[in-house]
Amino acid sequence: MNVIDVLFLTLALLALFTILSVVVLSLTWIERKFLGRLQRRLGPTRTGPFGLMQPIADAVKLVLKEDMIPSWADKTVFWVAPLLVLIPSFMLWVTIPATNDLVLRNLELGLFVIIALLVISILGLVLAGWGSANKYGALGGLRAAAQLISYEVPLIMVVVSIAILAQSLDLRVISASQVPLESAQSVFTEVTAEGGSFNHVGVPFVLIFPLGLVIFLIAGLAEVGRIPFDIYFAESEIVGGPFVEYSGAHWAVFFLAEYMNTFVVAALAALFFLGGWYGPFLPEWLWFLIKTYCMVLVIFWIRGTFPRLRIDQLMAFGWKAMIPLSFVGVVITSIYRFYDLPAWSLSLMSLITLGVVGYWLYRRFTQPAIQLAKAYGRQPGRAANAR
Repeated sequence: MNVIDVLFLTLALLALFTILSVVVLSLTWIERKFLGRLQRRLGPTRTGPFGLMQPIADAVKLVLKEDMIPSWADKTVFWVAPLLVLIPSFMLWVTIPATNDLVLRNLELGLFVIIALLVISILGLVLAGWGSANKYGALGGLRAAAQLISYEVPLIMVVVSIAILAQSLDLRVISASQVPLESAQSVFTEVTAEGGSFNHVGVPFVLIFPLGLVIFLIAGLAEVGRIPFDIYFAESEIVGGPFVEYSGAHWAVFFLAEYMNTFVVAALAALFFLGGWYGPFLPEWLWFLIKTYCMVLVIFWIRGTFPRLRIDQLMAFGWKAMIPLSFVGVVITSIYRFYDLPAWSLSLMSLITLGVVGYWLYRRFTQPAIQLAKAYGRQPGRAANAR
C-alpha cells in the first residue's frame, strides 16, 4: 500500500466518522421528537427551528463539561475503555454497504467480521467499571457483560440462519438474494464470474423468516443496551453502571457508541430482512436510509412503550426464551434449505413458532395477576368494585 492509498483510506475514514457523527445527532433529535409525540409532548422546540439545533447544543455541552478522573482510578484503563467501546462500533461501518458500490471495503466474510467486532465492546464495558476503581462501577460492568454475552448467542444464531438462507456471508449477496433477479443482476454476474454461488430467493427475508427479525431486534436492543434492556446503566439501578465515574467527553464517547450501535442494528436489520438498498424509482442510498430509519423508529417506539425489565427477568428471558428460540430458527431454516422446500413453508414454521412462544409468554406474565384476582374473588382483567 503506497502513500496515496494510505492518504485516501485516512480521508475515507474521517469522512465516515463525520457522517456517523451527523447520523447520531439526527437520531437524538428524532428520538426526542418521536417519543414526544408518543407521550403527547412537543419535544425540542426552542433551540433552532423545530429544535434542530438541540443535538448540537447537547454535544457542545458534553464537550465543555469538566472531565473528572478519580484519583484512585487506573488511568490507563480508564482512558482506554471508552475507545474499546467506540472503535468497534465505528469499524463495523467499514464493511457495511449503503449501496452496491458505496462501501469502504466490501468483504466476502463481512458477516463474520461484523459478529467478531460486536463482541469486543463487552471488554470495554467491563474495563470501564474495573478501571474506575468503584465497586458499583465494577458490579455494573459485570452485569453488562452477563447481559451482552447472554444476548450475543441469539444474535449470532440469527446471523447463522441468514447465512443459511442466502448461502453467503457477503452483505451485498444477502441483500441481492431478496429482490427480483433483474434488480440484482450486477451482483449475480460478479459472484458467478468469481466462481461463487448465488442463492436467489426473490422475496425479502422478513416475509419468509419473520421469526428471525423478531429475535434480531430483541437481541440487538439488548446488545445496544436500549430500553427495556438498559438494566446495567439504568438510572433506577446501581447508580450509573460501569459509567458511574465518567463525565464530560469520556461519557460522551459511550453515548456516541450507543447511538452508533443503534444505527448499526437498524442498518443490519434492513440489510438482512428488508432487501437493503433495493427499491423502485428512488436512488439506492435513499432506499437504504429510508429502511434503516424505519427500523430506528421501531426501536424508539419500543423504548416509549415497554417498561424496563428487572435483571432476573432479563436474564431469564434471554436463556429460557431467546436462546432456545434462536436455535429453533436455525433448525427450521436448515430444514427449509436442505429439503429445498417452498418459501411459504418457512413462513408458516416461523409464524407457528412465534404464535406458540407468544402465547406461552402471555400466559406466563399474566398468570400472577390472574391468581391475585381469583384470591380476592374478582374476575381477571376487571377493576375492583368500588367500596
